[in-house]
Amino acid sequence: MSPFSPTSADASGKLPLHIQVSEMLAREIQAGIYPDGTKLAPERDMAQELEISVGTLRKALADLTEKGLLERVHGSGNYVRKSDTPQTIYGFFRLELLKGGGLPTAEILSLRKLKKPRDLPQFGHSDSGFRIRRWRRLNGVNAAVEEIWLDGGYAETIVQSDLTDSLYQYYRQQLNLWITRAEDSVGVAPPPAWKPDGFASNASIWGYIERHSFDQNNAVAEFSRTWFDPTTTRFMARWT
Repeated sequence: MSPFSPTSADASGKLPLHIQVSEMLAREIQAGIYPDGTKLAPERDMAQELEISVGTLRKALADLTEKGLLERVHGSGNYVRKSDTPQTIYGFFRLELLKGGGLPTAEILSLRKLKKPRDLPQFGHSDSGFRIRRWRRLNGVNAAVEEIWLDGGYAETIVQSDLTDSLYQYYRQQLNLWITRAEDSVGVAPPPAWKPDGFASNASIWGYIERHSFDQNNAVAEFSRTWFDPTTTRFMARWT
Protein backbone atom coordinates (compact mmCIF):
# COMPACT_ATOMS: atom_id res chain seq x y z
CA MET A 1 0.00 0.00 0.00
CA SER A 2 1.27 3.46 -0.88
CA PRO A 3 2.28 5.62 2.13
CA PHE A 4 1.12 8.77 0.37
CA SER A 5 -2.10 10.72 0.73
CA PRO A 6 -3.44 12.12 -2.57
CA THR A 7 -5.12 15.08 -0.88
CA SER A 8 -3.77 18.61 -0.70
CA ALA A 9 -2.43 20.33 2.40
CA ASP A 10 -5.23 22.90 2.21
CA ALA A 11 -7.90 20.18 2.31
CA SER A 12 -6.65 17.81 4.97
CA GLY A 13 -3.40 18.96 6.52
CA LYS A 14 -1.43 16.65 4.24
CA LEU A 15 1.42 17.98 2.16
CA PRO A 16 0.93 18.10 -1.63
CA LEU A 17 1.57 14.66 -3.09
CA HIS A 18 4.79 15.53 -4.94
CA ILE A 19 6.19 17.09 -1.74
CA GLN A 20 5.32 13.92 0.21
CA VAL A 21 7.28 11.91 -2.36
CA SER A 22 10.18 14.35 -2.33
CA GLU A 23 10.40 14.35 1.47
CA MET A 24 10.27 10.56 1.66
CA LEU A 25 13.05 10.19 -0.89
CA ALA A 26 15.11 12.90 0.83
CA ARG A 27 14.89 11.01 4.12
CA GLU A 28 15.94 7.79 2.39
CA ILE A 29 18.90 9.56 0.81
CA GLN A 30 19.98 10.93 4.19
CA ALA A 31 19.59 7.47 5.75
CA GLY A 32 21.87 5.93 3.11
CA ILE A 33 19.18 3.79 1.52
CA TYR A 34 20.14 5.63 -1.66
CA PRO A 35 23.93 6.23 -1.32
CA ASP A 36 25.63 9.19 -2.96
CA GLY A 37 26.06 8.59 -6.69
CA THR A 38 23.24 6.04 -6.97
CA LYS A 39 21.43 6.06 -10.28
CA LEU A 40 17.70 5.92 -9.65
CA ALA A 41 15.45 3.50 -11.52
CA PRO A 42 13.76 4.77 -14.69
CA GLU A 43 11.00 7.24 -13.90
CA ARG A 44 8.16 5.04 -15.14
CA ASP A 45 9.39 2.14 -13.01
CA MET A 46 9.73 4.37 -9.92
CA ALA A 47 6.27 5.85 -10.44
CA GLN A 48 4.75 2.39 -10.73
CA GLU A 49 6.54 1.19 -7.58
CA LEU A 50 5.42 4.25 -5.60
CA GLU A 51 1.86 4.05 -7.01
CA ILE A 52 1.91 7.62 -8.31
CA SER A 53 1.80 9.22 -11.76
CA VAL A 54 4.95 9.95 -13.74
CA GLY A 55 4.05 13.64 -13.69
CA THR A 56 3.91 13.66 -9.88
CA LEU A 57 7.23 11.82 -9.69
CA ARG A 58 8.89 14.31 -12.02
CA LYS A 59 7.70 17.21 -9.85
CA ALA A 60 9.15 15.42 -6.80
CA LEU A 61 12.48 14.83 -8.56
CA ALA A 62 12.59 18.48 -9.61
CA ASP A 63 12.12 19.46 -5.95
CA LEU A 64 14.98 17.16 -4.91
CA THR A 65 17.18 18.67 -7.64
CA GLU A 66 16.41 22.17 -6.35
CA LYS A 67 17.42 21.05 -2.84
CA GLY A 68 20.73 19.72 -4.15
CA LEU A 69 19.94 16.06 -3.48
CA LEU A 70 19.66 14.94 -7.08
CA GLU A 71 21.44 15.53 -10.39
CA ARG A 72 19.34 14.99 -13.49
CA VAL A 73 21.59 14.10 -16.45
CA HIS A 74 19.85 14.44 -19.79
CA GLY A 75 19.89 11.18 -21.69
CA SER A 76 21.42 9.27 -18.76
CA GLY A 77 19.13 9.42 -15.72
CA ASN A 78 18.79 10.74 -12.17
CA TYR A 79 21.73 10.49 -9.75
CA VAL A 80 21.75 10.96 -5.98
CA ARG A 81 23.91 13.81 -4.69
CA LYS A 82 23.83 13.63 -0.90
CA SER A 83 23.92 17.00 0.85
CA ASP A 84 24.93 17.57 4.48
CA THR A 85 22.44 20.42 4.92
CA PRO A 86 19.40 19.88 2.70
CA GLN A 87 16.56 22.36 3.22
CA THR A 88 13.80 19.82 3.73
CA ILE A 89 10.53 20.14 5.62
CA TYR A 90 11.46 17.28 7.96
CA GLY A 91 15.05 18.36 8.52
CA PHE A 92 14.49 18.46 12.32
CA PHE A 93 12.55 15.18 12.46
CA ARG A 94 14.92 12.57 13.89
CA LEU A 95 12.75 9.47 14.08
CA GLU A 96 12.98 6.90 11.33
CA LEU A 97 12.06 3.29 10.65
CA LEU A 98 14.51 0.66 11.88
CA LYS A 99 15.66 0.18 8.27
CA GLY A 100 15.96 3.97 7.87
CA GLY A 101 13.79 6.67 6.34
CA GLY A 102 10.02 6.70 6.32
CA LEU A 103 7.55 9.47 5.46
CA PRO A 104 6.23 11.10 8.65
CA THR A 105 2.50 11.66 9.00
CA ALA A 106 0.51 12.87 12.00
CA GLU A 107 -2.96 12.29 13.41
CA ILE A 108 -4.02 14.92 15.91
CA LEU A 109 -5.51 13.37 19.04
CA SER A 110 -6.29 16.61 20.85
CA LEU A 111 -5.61 20.35 20.78
CA ARG A 112 -6.24 22.52 23.84
CA LYS A 113 -5.07 25.88 25.15
CA LEU A 114 -4.21 25.39 28.82
CA LYS A 115 -2.33 26.92 31.70
CA LYS A 116 1.16 25.44 31.61
CA PRO A 117 1.46 22.63 34.19
CA ARG A 118 4.17 22.83 36.80
CA ASP A 119 6.02 19.80 35.46
CA LEU A 120 6.97 21.67 32.29
CA PRO A 121 10.32 23.47 32.14
CA GLN A 122 10.28 27.25 32.01
CA PHE A 123 9.91 28.53 28.43
CA GLY A 124 8.26 31.44 26.65
CA HIS A 125 6.57 34.48 28.19
CA SER A 126 2.98 33.32 28.55
CA ASP A 127 1.58 31.31 31.45
CA SER A 128 -0.55 29.37 28.94
CA GLY A 129 0.30 27.15 26.02
CA PHE A 130 -1.24 25.15 23.21
CA ARG A 131 -1.03 21.44 24.02
CA ILE A 132 -1.06 19.28 20.91
CA ARG A 133 -1.11 15.51 21.21
CA ARG A 134 -0.41 13.53 18.04
CA TRP A 135 -0.04 9.96 16.79
CA ARG A 136 2.93 9.70 14.42
CA ARG A 137 3.41 7.12 11.68
CA LEU A 138 6.27 6.45 9.27
CA ASN A 139 5.20 5.07 5.90
CA GLY A 140 1.94 4.18 7.62
CA VAL A 141 3.70 2.22 10.42
CA ASN A 142 2.92 3.16 14.03
CA ALA A 143 5.97 5.05 15.28
CA ALA A 144 5.35 7.42 18.18
CA VAL A 145 3.02 9.59 20.20
CA GLU A 146 3.96 13.13 21.10
CA GLU A 147 2.83 15.96 23.33
CA ILE A 148 3.81 19.41 22.09
CA TRP A 149 3.51 22.63 24.07
CA LEU A 150 3.68 25.84 22.03
CA ASP A 151 3.98 28.99 24.12
CA GLY A 152 0.66 30.84 24.14
CA GLY A 153 2.29 34.12 23.21
CA TYR A 154 2.63 33.12 19.55
CA ALA A 155 -1.10 32.98 18.77
CA GLU A 156 -4.48 33.90 20.22
CA THR A 157 -6.09 30.75 18.87
CA ILE A 158 -5.12 27.74 16.75
CA VAL A 159 -7.70 25.87 14.69
CA GLN A 160 -7.06 22.13 14.59
CA SER A 161 -8.13 21.80 10.96
CA ASP A 162 -5.44 24.33 9.95
CA LEU A 163 -2.58 22.20 11.29
CA THR A 164 -0.46 20.25 8.82
CA ASP A 165 1.64 17.10 9.21
CA SER A 166 4.61 19.43 9.72
CA LEU A 167 3.95 21.81 12.62
CA TYR A 168 7.13 23.73 11.89
CA GLN A 169 5.82 24.50 8.41
CA TYR A 170 2.50 25.62 9.93
CA TYR A 171 4.37 27.86 12.37
CA ARG A 172 6.26 29.54 9.51
CA GLN A 173 3.29 30.02 7.24
CA GLN A 174 0.64 30.98 9.80
CA LEU A 175 2.43 32.37 12.87
CA ASN A 176 5.61 33.85 11.36
CA LEU A 177 7.50 31.60 13.77
CA TRP A 178 10.67 29.98 12.47
CA ILE A 179 12.15 27.07 14.40
CA THR A 180 15.87 27.54 13.80
CA ARG A 181 17.33 24.87 16.08
CA ALA A 182 16.33 22.16 18.52
CA GLU A 183 17.94 20.50 21.53
CA ASP A 184 16.98 16.89 22.29
CA SER A 185 17.43 14.84 25.43
CA VAL A 186 16.94 11.11 24.79
CA GLY A 187 16.12 8.35 27.27
CA VAL A 188 13.54 5.65 27.93
CA ALA A 189 10.12 5.67 29.60
CA PRO A 190 6.81 3.80 29.57
CA PRO A 191 4.32 5.11 26.99
CA PRO A 192 1.87 7.69 28.37
CA ALA A 193 -1.52 6.70 29.74
CA TRP A 194 -3.27 8.62 26.93
CA LYS A 195 -1.66 6.50 24.19
CA PRO A 196 -4.45 5.50 21.77
CA ASP A 197 -5.82 1.99 22.20
CA GLY A 198 -5.27 1.41 18.48
CA PHE A 199 -1.51 1.85 18.85
CA ALA A 200 -0.53 -1.76 19.52
CA SER A 201 3.02 -2.52 20.69
CA ASN A 202 4.79 -5.40 22.40
CA ALA A 203 7.22 -3.04 24.17
CA SER A 204 6.52 -1.90 27.73
CA ILE A 205 9.41 0.60 27.73
CA TRP A 206 9.71 3.04 24.84
CA GLY A 207 12.26 5.51 23.65
CA TYR A 208 11.64 8.98 25.08
CA ILE A 209 12.68 12.42 23.81
CA GLU A 210 12.37 15.83 25.41
CA ARG A 211 12.91 18.69 22.97
CA HIS A 212 13.37 22.44 23.34
CA SER A 213 12.72 24.23 20.04
CA PHE A 214 14.14 27.73 19.50
CA ASP A 215 12.64 30.52 17.39
CA GLN A 216 14.38 33.02 15.09
CA ASN A 217 15.18 35.19 18.13
CA ASN A 218 16.85 32.28 19.94
CA ALA A 219 14.01 32.01 22.47
CA VAL A 220 12.46 28.65 23.40
CA ALA A 221 9.11 28.66 21.63
CA GLU A 222 8.10 25.06 22.15
CA PHE A 223 8.68 22.13 24.49
CA SER A 224 7.74 18.62 23.43
CA ARG A 225 7.77 15.08 24.74
CA THR A 226 7.85 12.14 22.34
CA TRP A 227 7.50 8.44 23.13
CA PHE A 228 8.54 6.12 20.28
CA ASP A 229 8.02 2.40 19.85
CA PRO A 230 11.47 0.71 19.70
CA THR A 231 10.07 -2.29 17.83
CA THR A 232 9.43 -0.13 14.75
CA THR A 233 11.32 3.12 15.20
CA ARG A 234 14.71 4.54 16.11
CA PHE A 235 16.08 7.99 16.95
CA MET A 236 18.84 9.05 14.59
CA ALA A 237 20.94 12.23 14.53
CA ARG A 238 23.66 12.49 11.90
CA TRP A 239 26.79 14.64 11.90
CA THR A 240 29.46 14.94 9.20
